[in-house]
Amino acid sequence: MIPSRVALIQGQDRYDNITRALEAIDSEIDLADKQHIVIKPNFVTTHRDLAATHADAMRAVLDYMRERGVGPITLAEGPAIGSLENGLRNYGYEPFIREYGLRVVDLNHDETRPIQVWNARFQPHTVQVSRTVLESDMRISVGPPKTHDDVIVTHSLKNYAVGSLVGKRAVHQGCAGINLNLYKLAHYVAPHLSVIDGFVGMEGHGPTRGEPVDWRVAIASTDFLAADCLATRLMGFDPHEVGYLHYCLIKGLGRGEPEEIEVVGNVTPEEAYHPFRPHPTTEEQRRWQVDDVERYL
Repeated sequence: MIPSRVALIQGQDRYDNITRALEAIDSEIDLADKQHIVIKPNFVTTHRDLAATHADAMRAVLDYMRERGVGPITLAEGPAIGSLENGLRNYGYEPFIREYGLRVVDLNHDETRPIQVWNARFQPHTVQVSRTVLESDMRISVGPPKTHDDVIVTHSLKNYAVGSLVGKRAVHQGCAGINLNLYKLAHYVAPHLSVIDGFVGMEGHGPTRGEPVDWRVAIASTDFLAADCLATRLMGFDPHEVGYLHYCLIKGLGRGEPEEIEVVGNVTPEEAYHPFRPHPTTEEQRRWQVDDVERYL
């Protein structure tokens, strides 16, 4: 079995960390013939910097792509709180649109296609997913690692899965339902390249009201599950206790067990380990297990 390669870089400059992480897995990143590249930041809210993707993190990814002659690129996001316009302005993204010639898509107002998931009673339930995301051939997630009030932690998969929805509350069907639904959506919208900017993370009352964690790491991989699972473990959590990651692991949507991951970079997982203070409701969030779950996967 060939392990999934995950870059893990620690340093004193956010932009440099991400650049070095991408360069460490350069041979894994297939940009050939990509016609519909969608880069998605995390603007869960548009009025708190700590909760969002930092402009320097996005610039590092855009520069990496530009240096390799990739284009055109779509910047897509659908904030849960606030408007995309406010997010672009408040977080310093407006210059990117001109400088990199980006097409901007508001995922809260995009054309959609229906995808079946489950409601809180485990009955078929339809959500509307962005057509831009579904029709992309290269999905890149760029966002911070955070604790969460529904699913314990949020990294690259959740960033894409929920952000791609028009009507985000539709996926929130209780602890059991949301974990199943994130797994279901992974089949359609999982990122092809995951960039987790842990220069400063969020602990406690994530994903919007938590406190900063000065971590100074960057994680990158073309295997979203490997990236998300490594980040989860480094934050002090077990991916098998995070419902949607557990489902993705047991169903083989990527490689996420420690022995299945080759970590490359300038720091070991042991050296980068930094436990995050969990959300106060984490024990309740761990009650996502479903009897006879195979029928829903």
